[in-house]
Amino acid sequence: MSMHDQADELIEKIRDRLSTVIDPETGADVLRMRLVEDLVVDDKGRVRYTFRPSSPLCPIAVFLVKQIKLAVANVPGVSMQNITVTGYVASEELTQLINKENE
Repeated sequence: MSMHDQADELIEKIRDRLSTVIDPETGADVLRMRLVEDLVVDDKGRVRYTFRPSSPLCPIAVFLVKQIKLAVANVPGVSMQNITVTGYVASEELTQLINKENE
């Protein structure tokens, strides 16, 4: 299996796992709501994606991004995550907070 195929397979596993992360306010999963975008995986299992809460003042943005990160971390083959938070009143702060564990 080529590295490209492995990355594609890992992306599919990540998408499957993300489809189980439900926004409690809407009952829809984070993929259907398009809260996770720009999902990229490299050949070392490093995952990069964007989290965009449903509104700039989303009261559960921190809860959701933690649930998303945990779900992705539990996918075999994922070695690291780099998450960019956008469209949120505290995007920079939340991006720094959620990626701090990677340092």
